[in-house]
Amino acid sequence: MVSEKMYELGTKKSTIRTIFEYGRKRALEVGEENIYDFSIGNPNVPAPDFVKQAIIDILNEMDPCAVHGYTVAPGNPEVREVLAKDINRRFGTNFAGKNLFITGGAAGAITITFKALSEAGDEFITFAPYFPEYKCFVESTGASLKVVPAKIDDFQIQFDKFEEMITAKTKAIIVNSPNNPSGVVYSEETIKKLAEVLNAKSKEYNHPIFLISDEPYREIAYGVDVPYLPKYYDNTIVCYSYSKSFSLPGERIGYIVVPDEVADFGKVYGAIAGAARVLTHVNAPSLFQLVIARCAGKESDMSTYEKNGKLLYNGLIEAGFKCVKPQGAFYLFPQSLEPDDYAFCKRAQKYDLLLVPGSDFGCPGHFRASYCIKTETIEKSLSLFKKLAEEYKK
Repeated sequence: MVSEKMYELGTKKSTIRTIFEYGRKRALEVGEENIYDFSIGNPNVPAPDFVKQAIIDILNEMDPCAVHGYTVAPGNPEVREVLAKDINRRFGTNFAGKNLFITGGAAGAITITFKALSEAGDEFITFAPYFPEYKCFVESTGASLKVVPAKIDDFQIQFDKFEEMITAKTKAIIVNSPNNPSGVVYSEETIKKLAEVLNAKSKEYNHPIFLISDEPYREIAYGVDVPYLPKYYDNTIVCYSYSKSFSLPGERIGYIVVPDEVADFGKVYGAIAGAARVLTHVNAPSLFQLVIARCAGKESDMSTYEKNGKLLYNGLIEAGFKCVKPQGAFYLFPQSLEPDDYAFCKRAQKYDLLLVPGSDFGCPGHFRASYCIKTETIEKSLSLFKKLAEEYKK
């Protein structure tokens, strides 16, 4: 009657969404100010004023039919040229508009890329902890996802485990840096080693192994450089979103970069266009294509996230938690105070602390706390984390 797989995906909410919805109901009972919702990564820093001004100027100055009409499927050519020049300025690359495909956010970029690359029997590999939607995105194409266990001391890559997992069926590797949920940035040393392994394995199996760089948190980094992967490995495809950098998650705008150096560039780009077509992608939102072009190269103030991250990290360490210090994004990924992370997060709800079990990110014995919330909420929560920790000392 219907696809059972699609029915399952449509009716079984993610743990993150389930906890978030529980928090909304609980807030009606005890008051919003008494809920400490660390569950969801919804930016709490408003979109910059320059975004608002760009929208106003576009609506006042441009022909409405041009603003709201169709663009070509890969995106407005002038917008793609502007974005390519901005990327080149920032990273010393040599992209042109033809290397970009504008999408409905990072999810659109990732799903299109997975669909474009996948053939029957293919395998994709990612590294724990990882964004849980990767699994359903990959499996929806008929491919399978393999997960390299986490290196929990620093959340870099366990290369011995990784190399064991690569086979002739490996089509692509997925990396996310700065990382959701750990907040860790892959070091240049890690990226160089990753490129070395992929070059060797591509040669061994006589076919390219693609590297998919999922980069919605690129601009949220705290005093560390985030390596730009196309400069280290030719067969890199970049998936980017303005959801975090411009606080526009609901507007669904991002892009895919396919460098000229990617093996059989024309065929890969054509497959991306084909995948977008079957995924009902006529074109990304026309207005916001124009907006990001006008805002290209401008920087948002992300200092609130760094402030919140330090506050929560220091508070949890003081309370007795173990945690790798975040270098970017807006998440902490501490160890739970008991091996069963689901039981720990359930216990935390007694204090109205809403946390997400690490098992959902492929890393049991941890939990994710999203700190893109009000600073005063974090300040108030710290005494509750201490009370929770004290329970485990009895």
